[in-house]
Amino acid sequence: MNPQKETILKLVPAIRMILSGQSLKSGSFVPLDQLRESDPEEITRRLGRDISIFRGEPEEIISQIRDSREEIGEYLFIEGLGLLGLSVNKSKVEQKLATVRKVSRGAALPEPVAPPQVRKSFYNKIVAITGGAMGFGEGISRQMFAEGANVVIMDINQEAGRSLSEELNGQTTPNRSLYLHTDVTLPGSVASAVYETVLEFSGLDVMISNAGVLRAGGVDELDEASFEFVTKVNYEGYYNCVRAAVPVMKQQNRYSPGNFGDIIQINSKSGLEGSKKNFAYAGSKFAGIGLTQSFAKELMPDRIKVNAICPGNFFEGPLWSDPEQGLFVQYLRAGKVPGATSIEEVKRHYESMVPAGRGCRPSDLFRAIKYAIEQEYETGQAIPVTGGQVMLS
Repeated sequence: MNPQKETILKLVPAIRMILSGQSLKSGSFVPLDQLRESDPEEITRRLGRDISIFRGEPEEIISQIRDSREEIGEYLFIEGLGLLGLSVNKSKVEQKLATVRKVSRGAALPEPVAPPQVRKSFYNKIVAITGGAMGFGEGISRQMFAEGANVVIMDINQEAGRSLSEELNGQTTPNRSLYLHTDVTLPGSVASAVYETVLEFSGLDVMISNAGVLRAGGVDELDEASFEFVTKVNYEGYYNCVRAAVPVMKQQNRYSPGNFGDIIQINSKSGLEGSKKNFAYAGSKFAGIGLTQSFAKELMPDRIKVNAICPGNFFEGPLWSDPEQGLFVQYLRAGKVPGATSIEEVKRHYESMVPAGRGCRPSDLFRAIKYAIEQEYETGQAIPVTGGQVMLS
């Protein structure tokens, strides 16, 4: 990563937390090369207001901002680096910053919207969700947005990711959504997505590592390439997310003593109990809980909680119900359900294994995510959401 990007990642999240006070803010940072003009006076003219100007080394700038935070408005110009806008209303800041950018990002922006009178649970939280365009990830993205979060959809599926982000941004809300093409198996792709998140929203509060794949088959059936693929996405992908998110969260917490960051892995009931003819997936999920517990012990002193949520089967989602590659089809072919001759028979078999009589839904999963974020005491936990199918002892 080049020095300018490193400085932005160090400065912007810190400034956000210093200036948030009791009301959490979000905003955008426009690097110098993306500004139409680098003259603060011209930027002031375009924005129609005074801008606080800072210069020096990062620690000097942070010290200056801490000493003068009561006098700073919504916009800060950092000499040699760029322009930062911060507010309790993301859409309002973005509307103004569009007038000074060389190129507008994405579609036309909506008119600024007043913050909700009743503050939503995650208002102005910045939440990134890998695999956030489909299945459980889509459900998490939608519910996080409904709770007031600024949502970053990190997904390899560009069509689904852009479509969902555009739909969310079409709502009349002060929070915004951003789609970023992200391959969790590539460390550089995840690091780039986190950097773009900081530019777009000024920080990162919650990283939800949800992207996952499954290849079913017994030990004599599953080939080496499939095993490596599952491991690379489910295990290494989780590590890549943590590695990219932690520096930003540490920097935020350094300048906001009461703040917590959250890393949440969407694991599986297969991370709590082995799964016949599904060893690659179960093995990767068991390993994910090992990472969760180890990261939790390391990062809690920095006020970063790391927890895993272990949902049961989302039968209505594409992972299970896709007519060509869904698990019902895979399990039928693999003979995981003795005597089953149709997808419907496979589905009934799996529903009958759940005491609650149905699969896990995004709303069930979201309640557990919300608990993990809102509480401040538990970390390193693997929280089951299985309808009683898997019970901890």
